[in-house]
Amino acid sequence: MKKPSYYKNQDDAKLFSELRTRVNARVAEIPGNRDRLIVVKSVLLPLLYFGSYAVALFNGNNAAVYIGCYVFMAILLVLIYLNLIHEAAHNNIFKNKKLNRAVLKIFDLIGANSYIWERRHIVSHHAYPNVDGWDTDIEQSGPILIYPHAKPKGVQKYQHLFFFLVYPLYLFNWMFIRDFRDFFDPNRVIQKTGAKIPVKEKVKMVAFKVFYFFYQIAVPVLFFEVAWNLALGAWFLQILIASTFALFVLLPLHPLPDNEFPKLDEAGNLPYSWLRHQFEVTNDLTENNMFIRFVLGNFNYHVAHHLFPNISYEYAHEVTDEIKKFAAENNFRYKQFPLFTALRKHYDLLKTNATSIGDVMEETM
Repeated sequence: MKKPSYYKNQDDAKLFSELRTRVNARVAEIPGNRDRLIVVKSVLLPLLYFGSYAVALFNGNNAAVYIGCYVFMAILLVLIYLNLIHEAAHNNIFKNKKLNRAVLKIFDLIGANSYIWERRHIVSHHAYPNVDGWDTDIEQSGPILIYPHAKPKGVQKYQHLFFFLVYPLYLFNWMFIRDFRDFFDPNRVIQKTGAKIPVKEKVKMVAFKVFYFFYQIAVPVLFFEVAWNLALGAWFLQILIASTFALFVLLPLHPLPDNEFPKLDEAGNLPYSWLRHQFEVTNDLTENNMFIRFVLGNFNYHVAHHLFPNISYEYAHEVTDEIKKFAAENNFRYKQFPLFTALRKHYDLLKTNATSIGDVMEETM
């Protein structure tokens, strides 16, 4: 299929060039190298994750300690994604791309697949955010309807009543279904956005999945005398908590009724320039505290990430300051909401989509 095309607007192209110059100058003024903190995290966070796993193994006779370690691993799984995997995909941790590739491989060890996720994120989500059929984060399948132009079907008509039962299964779907479908189903979005997937990557995906479940569940039972129900239950709880935490962080940034879901015309053209599209489909969060900035990797500054994905989140505060000034000067729609306001807005989107009868209004992770 032909890929979507953004509206060609020379004035917007000139404006983005001016914004990029302002942002680069602002970042250049910042003393020191903040990216060193991410380098430290690239060692610390995996050590904490696998260290917690080791503590769990040697405390298999203490259910509270074992479960506590797997709960801590759930939190660390999300922190590894936000701080490391996401930045490594954009080559923002090290100047050496091979080192970034090495960090990205951590994803294979914690249940996902680095190869297919990078393709989803770079050539699908970043290329066409909030575009139905092209942004993997809003693919329409299953019980939840995110895209507001579609008519709800079956259980989707009640999604605002049961979404809290579905969302905690997010990573289960990712591990057991989504990765496999992206590798093997030719009708998936990911198959439309790039070249043929090498066979070796398919073999590696399956091999790492087997290894992941072996060390997470089988090793404790087979070699450390952990009860099978404890091993399985702790792992299940880990993924439930990680799913909920991940969506709590990621849902408030795209799938809101205040953001647009631009529709393609018959020729595959989008209504906005690339620059304006990013403002229309993305919002920031007002939270700006030490926890969000240094633990959650500045996830609240999402407009800056979509406009300048190759500038690390360590500079997102200053970059966002320039973006806000630019938006006010040039009539671009910059949006920012408190976290819980944004979560409520996401619920409103689910409810509206569930009760709509079609095209009534204009959204991972």
